[in-house]
Order: sequence, then structure tokens, then C-alpha cells
Amino acid sequence: MAAVTTEAEIRSALRSVIDPELRRSIVELDMVRSVQINANGVVDVTVSLTTPGCPIRGHFQKSVVAALSDLDGVSHVNVYFDVLDDSEKAALKQKLGRGSLPEGSLAEVGSVLCVASGKGGVGKSTLTANLAAALSAEGRRTGVLDADVWGYSIPRMYGLGAVRPSVSAERKIVPLQASGVKVMSIGFFVEEDAAVVWRGPMLHKALTQFLEDVEWGALDHLLIDLPPGTGDVSMTLAQLLPQARFVIVTTPQPTAQKVARRSGEMARKLSLEIAGVIENMSGFVTPSGERFQIFGEGGGQQLADELDVPLLGKVPLTMPLREHADSGTPLVLENPDDPASQAIRYAAKGLVALSPLPSLPVIQVSQHPAPPAAPKPVGMSLPMA
Repeated sequence: MAAVTTEAEIRSALRSVIDPELRRSIVELDMVRSVQINANGVVDVTVSLTTPGCPIRGHFQKSVVAALSDLDGVSHVNVYFDVLDDSEKAALKQKLGRGSLPEGSLAEVGSVLCVASGKGGVGKSTLTANLAAALSAEGRRTGVLDADVWGYSIPRMYGLGAVRPSVSAERKIVPLQASGVKVMSIGFFVEEDAAVVWRGPMLHKALTQFLEDVEWGALDHLLIDLPPGTGDVSMTLAQLLPQARFVIVTTPQPTAQKVARRSGEMARKLSLEIAGVIENMSGFVTPSGERFQIFGEGGGQQLADELDVPLLGKVPLTMPLREHADSGTPLVLENPDDPASQAIRYAAKGLVALSPLPSLPVIQVSQHPAPPAAPKPVGMSLPMA
């Protein structure tokens, strides 16, 4: 048998295990309570959870086994759990700069996509609503968070203007559903068309609540419609969701492309991945099929080249696209043959290709009979999900 792996090597490998809620490694979060290496190659790892009923302990078990199984000298991995005590939770809150620890709201969200633009008026919200509907039509479980606090329009685009969300027995906000998409917006909690006059601290608190106190459940994609520019909301989400990826929306004209580049540069400065660029209003298509390059051409490809990311799609401006945004029914579902629908669905397929669903089963916990069990480490062992 190969030389037994050292504890330092095991802890280094465990840096690949990310807490889905806190979006950081369990090693960085000091959640690896103990590592015990036995002579027969069995490794026992104890992970500390923030709450006894943590809904993501199954995720941790699978991820720890997957991270360690291929190490030289490791024949089998046992994963045990205990719970952080109050002083350890307080230390973790202080380390993260948070007033509370999440309880699993985003634990089942596979991919977070922030739809951003450098300036307003480029059709970002219309694209977000239709992209989400297109992803849902592709069989992806999809949600939309309308984080455009000052210009919220997602509720209207899904026909949800006068509806209010309910609260579950666990005191979680239940998102509304329309067109196969789970939807949450500040627009559900203010008078219709009321102006939201908020600054940094209130925005941070509201966005944190939308991420942690909303019962998102199992989602393949959560799309976040950001406000234009690079202000407080984008900074807050970068802090709360360091694993999120950006989709940059621009129009073809050079002026818009140069401004949209700022959103890309902001993402890079915050160490956030850019998934790609979508060029919107890529020519106007008349009902008879004629095409006019009203806003010029080439800006989307130029931006994608400058950021070294793919151009996910070029979406033309059509009359039905505008009409369906106002009527509350996504165009991609109502008229899939419209040129704008086809382009949006193409972009959605590109996003699917960038984040494919994992094959099932995700891992094999044990590919061969386990050697004789080693003594369990000290600590409370919780039942597995």
C-alpha cells in the first residue's frame, strides 16, 4: 500500500469542500473539527455544523469522501459530525462579519448567475425574465431574485404585480411561482410603483434576507437581476455570494460596450467569474423580417473578446419581445419562433453547457469493502440525511 497521507495533505484536500451557504471552504471556516488517520488507511473526519438539523450535512459527507478518496494511502473515509458551540458560532459570525449564520436557504442552489450591465436601458431585466423561463423550459429548476431595488420590474414581467408571498411554518418567505420560475422581489413588499429610497445598510440587510430567509429549495440556477452600474447592491452580493458568476448584458454600440466593460472589471476585482456576454438589441427585426442595425454592431463580440469570455447570444429587438414584457408572459414560452426567443433560448443553452447537471449518483461513497472500522473520534455523531 502507498504511504499513508499526512493530516496536512488531508486538510489541504478538504479546501475543495465548499459550504454552499457561506460559500467558503470548510477548512477556511474552521469546520474541520478533527482528522484521524488509522494504520489501515481509514481516515476519520469530523465536521462541525452550525446547527444540529443542518440540511446540508449530506452534501458535506459526499464532498468530503470525494475530496479524500483518491489520495494515496487512503482506503476508506468515515465522516462524522458535531455542532459548533455558542462561542464557536460567535467567532464564526465575527470572522464572516455577519449578524447571523444561514440555515440552509441556498444549500440546494447549484449555480448563482448575476445578470449585470454597466448602464440602464439595455434590456437586462427583460433578458433575465426570459432567460429564466428558457432555462425552466430546458428542464432546469430556476429562480429569479429581483435585486434591482430601485427599478424593480420582474414582478410585472411575470404577471405577479399584485400578489404577496406567504411565510412557511419554518418562518421562511415562500417565493411566488410563474412560468415555471420561482420569483422574489422587493416589489412584493412595497406599494405598487412606490419609490424605494434606501442606502447601503438597508440594502445589505434586505438582500441578505432575500438570500437567507427565502425558501428557495432545490434549484439548478438562481438568476439575480442586478441594478445597473457597480454600486452597493453589486458589492453586497459579491460579499454574500463569492461563488456567483456574472452574465454581462450590453447593446452593440461602442458607448454601451465601454460602459458594460466596467461591470466586467468590477467582477474581476471582486474575484468573481464572468460566465459570458449577451448582446441585446442586436438589430431591430420588423414583423416582415427586415433587420436594421439601429444600435450599430459588434459591441457584444468586442466586449467578450476583451474579457476573454464567450459571447452567449445576440438578441434582436422585436415588437413581441417588448409587448410580452409588458403583458407579463415571457416571450420564449408564448412565441418560441420569434427571432428574439430563438436567440434567448440559444443563450440559455450556452449557460446550461457552462454548468451541466452532475451525473447521478454524484459519487460512490465506497467502491470496495471498507477495512475494519477504526475507533470513532470523540464527539457527537448525528444521523445522516
